[in-house]
Amino acid sequence: MRIRSILSLLMVIVGLVPALLNAQRNSIETESHRFVEVDDGVWLGTGTGSVHTMSNVMVLVGDNDALVVDSHVTPAAARALIESLPALTDKPARYLVNSHYHFDHAHGNQSFPAGIEIIGHEFTRKKLNGELGNVLEENTFLSFSDAVPATIVNLERQVKSESDPARRSALEERLQVQRDYLNAIPEVQPTPPNITLDTKMTLYQNVNGASREIQLLHFGRAHTGGDVVIFLPQERVVFTGDMMLPGLSYMGDGHVDEWPETLEGLKGLDFEYWLPGHGPVMETKEPIENFQAYLRDLWDKTGRMYREGVSWDRAAQQIDMTDHSANYRQIRGPGVDPRAIRRIYQLLDERR
Repeated sequence: MRIRSILSLLMVIVGLVPALLNAQRNSIETESHRFVEVDDGVWLGTGTGSVHTMSNVMVLVGDNDALVVDSHVTPAAARALIESLPALTDKPARYLVNSHYHFDHAHGNQSFPAGIEIIGHEFTRKKLNGELGNVLEENTFLSFSDAVPATIVNLERQVKSESDPARRSALEERLQVQRDYLNAIPEVQPTPPNITLDTKMTLYQNVNGASREIQLLHFGRAHTGGDVVIFLPQERVVFTGDMMLPGLSYMGDGHVDEWPETLEGLKGLDFEYWLPGHGPVMETKEPIENFQAYLRDLWDKTGRMYREGVSWDRAAQQIDMTDHSANYRQIRGPGVDPRAIRRIYQLLDERR
């Protein structure tokens, strides 16, 4: 009994270790951003809520300069990020890396100072320079931005009906942030990378007199056609963008059939922590396998609907992914994001 008690105690302690480590990490907060130091000079940045940032960023602080990964959803959000960087370092930002082209990660590019090198995949450059069409007219951008006015109306309604002063104040703050976001959208001028990679690029940054290796890696098509992960082999940290999130990624521009194999490249990296484009620092690879299983199942089930002649919008209502609800709590019954199903139907049409 004594041995069993000791083992139980050890299991409890081991279970608490990740939470304790997270609590012990250095953190810095500005008016618009909260930064958590994952390793020496490796920071994950999230918005505090005072500005609509939408995505995470990573900041790598070196002896002479800083590297920033992703630029948020608008030029205004990017300016708030730039104004927050002095809280981390007095060195200038030398590089801006785009993990992919989506609006919530790259529409702040234009706010970074002239002379900064913007790095991204060749596909990301083609999307942001208009070579593959105007990203401001694409379904992905419009499906999110067109919903903002309705969000504002809903918040206005909630503010009027809320009697509790504290809750009313919180709602008013959210309302103002959304109004500011709506006003910031017209300023966006898609700004592409001026340095591109195909499969791999390696940068080196001086840190405490030593050299930090920064690998930019493209394992294949996944969330978009040009996803790049940022891997720090010495620190054993990787920034995954939206190619891999703690929950389900948006699939409206995805390559669902290729995505699971692309994630094999990510799983092959030797990392201890992964920093997603949305969500907290992650410390286990198990969600990667869960997501691979979800993607393969979604592809198979959608393919059957397609071959049966079911329309994509009806298929989106009928497809049942509840077998995966243990891993994704938002799944409560049949039905899938119609943007994902429409995209899979496009891919299947191309195969025909």
